[in-house]
Amino acid sequence: MPELPEVETTARGLRRNIVGRKIVDIWTDWPKYFQFPKTVKAFKKRVLGKKIIGVRRRGKNVLIELSGGYLLLIHQKMTGHLLVGTWKLEDGKWESTNKSGLMTDPKNGFIRLILFLDKNKKTKDTMIALSDLRRFAKIICGSEKEVLKLPDLSNLGPEALDINHDEFRKILNRKRGKIKKVLMDQSVVAGIGNIYSDEILYSARIHPLSLVEKLGDKDIHKLYLAMSTILSKGIKLGGTSTDDFRGVNGQRGKYGGELVVYRKIGRKCPRGHEIKRIKINSRSAHFCSVCQRLIH
Repeated sequence: MPELPEVETTARGLRRNIVGRKIVDIWTDWPKYFQFPKTVKAFKKRVLGKKIIGVRRRGKNVLIELSGGYLLLIHQKMTGHLLVGTWKLEDGKWESTNKSGLMTDPKNGFIRLILFLDKNKKTKDTMIALSDLRRFAKIICGSEKEVLKLPDLSNLGPEALDINHDEFRKILNRKRGKIKKVLMDQSVVAGIGNIYSDEILYSARIHPLSLVEKLGDKDIHKLYLAMSTILSKGIKLGGTSTDDFRGVNGQRGKYGGELVVYRKIGRKCPRGHEIKRIKINSRSAHFCSVCQRLIH
């Protein structure tokens, strides 16, 4: 599932390409995407003719600001990613008009939703498309006041890259449980998932089973520095594309080449020790039992 660096990469890519354009039509083969309102007809009524004012990110959600005070929320979920380009319907399937570019990547071929934009003299791109193999994405549109009150946003903790060290320490000091689970809890800190929690914990030399209530100030300081450094670098490199994620132009993220422990079971960590995997609440945790200290 796209995490903070991937969603931020998507939001920035959309911002460069679609701000100022109007949504003129919608196509989808999966009406279940629409959670609020719940029908394609009602969704169209809210967004058609609206101008795109801005794009931002909150947690793992892409937020598209529309004219009239509306807010369009898209959560890409496990296999979804947003693309900007042009597509044509050929033999019942949407095909990119760019036959030799990045859109030919098979991961970009599962087009389930298209937002058609008005034409612009400066660019030939006229569509936003959602490629989503497993159809898990979620789409919400309403007044900004309505959407901000929904649990999707109102239950989120502070942004991982927006808090300072003291705020981070105070947040963790109020929590209990395994640090891996706490880092991934979106109500604690928004944006961190399985990939980056593994990498952050390795960088901070903290075992994923360590109890957050047993961490000292030095441990929390290391954790904060690792979080800030790794997430910032993830954004700089356009995210991680170990699975389905691609940027809005169809490109792979480059942070996969920087991964140290995530999905590297049996291989050696940078200090030469074997990387292992355990399950924590049905989620995998990749770590080095020699480099990462168990604090409990």
